[in-house]
Amino acid sequence: MRATAPKSTTPLTFAEPTGLNPRGTLVVLPGRGEQPGLYERFGRRLATDAYRVHVLGESAEDVEIKALLDEGTPAPVVLVGSDTGALRALRLAAAGTLRVDGLVLAGLPDAESTVDVDADAEPELRASCPNHQKLLRDENLVRAGALADFPAALREPVDLSAVTVPVLGLHGDNDAVSPVDRARDTYAALAHGRLSTVADGRHDVLNAANHRSVAATVVLFLERLRLGPELPEVVIPT
Repeated sequence: MRATAPKSTTPLTFAEPTGLNPRGTLVVLPGRGEQPGLYERFGRRLATDAYRVHVLGESAEDVEIKALLDEGTPAPVVLVGSDTGALRALRLAAAGTLRVDGLVLAGLPDAESTVDVDADAEPELRASCPNHQKLLRDENLVRAGALADFPAALREPVDLSAVTVPVLGLHGDNDAVSPVDRARDTYAALAHGRLSTVADGRHDVLNAANHRSVAATVVLFLERLRLGPELPEVVIPT
């Protein structure tokens, strides 16, 4: 499988199927070096379930995010962040400047961590799936060597007590970029944080080998969020 999308930071939008009312709005904030096209499969899958999905570029300004979240935006509104995009989503929710109903954070990095690895080895750190590794090597979709860059602004501490919306954490149990044990404390400090680990998952759990199960977990979170911020159960084991 080879990506054919041209290199572009232009936001992508995946709309709900014709004839269906949107069930909510997702704004995806990619991680280091990632272009919107890397999330095409994720966006199309969630859109099939009638969620409107906007995927922004790595360097999108806050004003671009706000422009997508006007009063007419279908609720619930959820920020989906991967890698440093997850940290950014967390900071935006803590600041309270956006109307957000929930967060989905994938591969949340440790702000104190550093990645010292050859750029050619990054695809293996990001994912175990050979097909997804091919996409990660496509310069039109990912900037090689980006994991070595960590914006200084994102290293500043976040007031986790200010994050009052439900948060779904998704983290690979084999993530060498951001070991899951370091992320547990962050989710434990959130008022409504839930962490799910992905078996044999590395850093990019939204797009790699278990992407179907991960997407299903996201949809279940969204469906529960539609019922209320207390996340009532939809499917109950008996």
